[in-house]
Amino acid sequence: MITTFAAALNTGLRRAMEDEPKVVLLGEDIGKLGGVFRVTDTLQKDFGDNRVIDTPLAESGIVGTAFGMALRGYRPVVEIQFDGFVYPAFDQIVSQVAKIHYRTGGKVKAPLTIRIPFGGGIGAVEHHSESPEVYFAHTAGLRVVSPSTPFDAYHMIRQAISLDDPVVFFEPKRRYWDKADVDFHSEPDLPLHKARVLTEGTDATVLAYGGTVATALTAAKIAGEEGNSLEVIDLRSLSPLDVDTIAESVDKTGRLVIVHEAPVFAGLGAEIAARITERCFYHLEAPVLRVGGYDIPYPPAKLEKHHLPDPDRILAAVDRCLAA
Repeated sequence: MITTFAAALNTGLRRAMEDEPKVVLLGEDIGKLGGVFRVTDTLQKDFGDNRVIDTPLAESGIVGTAFGMALRGYRPVVEIQFDGFVYPAFDQIVSQVAKIHYRTGGKVKAPLTIRIPFGGGIGAVEHHSESPEVYFAHTAGLRVVSPSTPFDAYHMIRQAISLDDPVVFFEPKRRYWDKADVDFHSEPDLPLHKARVLTEGTDATVLAYGGTVATALTAAKIAGEEGNSLEVIDLRSLSPLDVDTIAESVDKTGRLVIVHEAPVFAGLGAEIAARITERCFYHLEAPVLRVGGYDIPYPPAKLEKHHLPDPDRILAAVDRCLAA
């Protein structure tokens, strides 16, 4: 059926709650309101306020409570209302949640999923358009993923909840209203931490995740009209990285452009560029290039279109690769 990204997430959460009574949702305004993006709409009505819990405005307390529940056998799913609100819970996530499995020699697990709407493109105010994913990808003990389509949103949220490890689940908020056909009776076609090749090409590889995947596909379409064949990969998993899929593509195309909304400096693209340079050095025909946000705090809404990667900036990087 045709569904939005947000509705696909809603259905995925519903199925997870139907399949496992220990799945519990916590977050600000997720109950009666259904969340600010309506991702949890009607779930409290259908499952009750003991399983869909409206919490106080206290992110550290939300994650700390969910962590305790995970240690007691529950599978809590936390919603952080906006990306910029996760920082009060940062210590809980990186100092406690990420480390408990290692600290206990594997005896204690933390099956906790932390949903974070992230990125810009919706004309929001300060602290509502952040891209903090690299902080968590850098933290050992956390799995970090980001779907880009309704299909992956539905399957990946269910896969994340089923894991015994903590998962930070980044949802590109400007894609919540994107629509696609999703078969809710289908099985996932990829493991959670496998990248997806969206379009095959021969001249250059463009790697993106989250909100920039659709932008990369638009750039590839324009490039095709100009006679250049781009292979587009949706990274999907930010940690661990599916380096094999990226390397296989780069061995074929000889060029790589990495796209993300976060600032380029010390962003996830830097780690990927380093790994691919090491792995594919003798196949590279040009330096690995990165297209991302500028090294500034997220700008006011009227300026964000100049900050976010667009097809023109991606194609300019592709042209640099092809000219090398």
